[in-house]
Amino acid sequence: MSRQRVASLLPLLVAVLLTGSCTKKTPTLNLLVWEGYADPSFVKAFEDENHCKISASYMGSSDELMAKLRGGSAGTYDVISPSSDVATSIATSGLAAPLDLTKLPSYGQLSTQLTSLPLVRANGQVYGVPFMWGPDPIIYDTTVFQQPPDSWNVFWDPKYKGKVSVWDDLSTVYMAAQVLGYDKPDPSHLYNLTDEQLDAVKKKLLELKPNVRKMWATGGELTNLFQSHEVVIAMGWPLNTADLKKAGFPAGETIPKENTTGWIDHLMITAGSENKELAQKFLEYMIEAKTQKLVTDKTHYVPANPQAAQFMTADEAKTLHLDDVESYQKRIYFWQNVPRRAKYTEIWNDVKAAQ
Repeated sequence: MSRQRVASLLPLLVAVLLTGSCTKKTPTLNLLVWEGYADPSFVKAFEDENHCKISASYMGSSDELMAKLRGGSAGTYDVISPSSDVATSIATSGLAAPLDLTKLPSYGQLSTQLTSLPLVRANGQVYGVPFMWGPDPIIYDTTVFQQPPDSWNVFWDPKYKGKVSVWDDLSTVYMAAQVLGYDKPDPSHLYNLTDEQLDAVKKKLLELKPNVRKMWATGGELTNLFQSHEVVIAMGWPLNTADLKKAGFPAGETIPKENTTGWIDHLMITAGSENKELAQKFLEYMIEAKTQKLVTDKTHYVPANPQAAQFMTADEAKTLHLDDVESYQKRIYFWQNVPRRAKYTEIWNDVKAAQ
């Protein structure tokens, strides 16, 4: 071929190459997770290292996650962060992909107290990795409460009419069941209440309604309710306490004498994901000790990888109860699978609908 011919073809070759590079898309990993789990402070490093983009949507409750997955969104999202109340259902219903633990070298560092639980195991396979865990504590305005409230019963005090917020979630049902003593002697009974007990819980929650300013759906919503002085006490997340303190709000946090429920959040890959290899890399990155430390900086939840403590000051580790995990866990009744979840949801919906 003559030089003249080659020269005449050059612009065409360049155009083809440029067009090819333009059409090559950056892979995107779509997440459906709890607030705080896709913060740029730790996600950006993964994006840079893997030349990809993380696109996160946030869920307000476990039921919202289940509704989206069952409604056909399993292929829309690659990675999800179900809590321990629905993780088993997701693992056993074909909504998640089994994990190849040989591709997760940090899995062995995770707390055996968490990995030994049967929550995400089915058919001899593992469908999720424990990620973060924590309680549903009482959050309060320290200018209103000089001492930390010592009982959930304070929510029913007429003094706080219109000044209370509860989470629009079944954990509020569990909390009312605790107030009624249904966690004695076996805390796991909270997740398998009888019809008679659920009726009593419903009655107790209806009595609470005059005190409830609003039922919050997202963490940001609860933070705003405190900052606008619409509420002075609520059931919330440690993330709320951290965000409020960062904003200069006088927030306190406590677990009352009845103890509280709590959650173990897992990371799982959806069965319908078309980016399973990248998703597997993301799970490994998120359970590495260094990343776990960064996630706790944002959320103030307890990391599933205790080796994260090596990147913390002694005070930080103590604040997260990593100095005495066992005693702290005794105060938290971790969510479990709720066999009669539909009945619980029906009771909760009746409470919300009541005028």
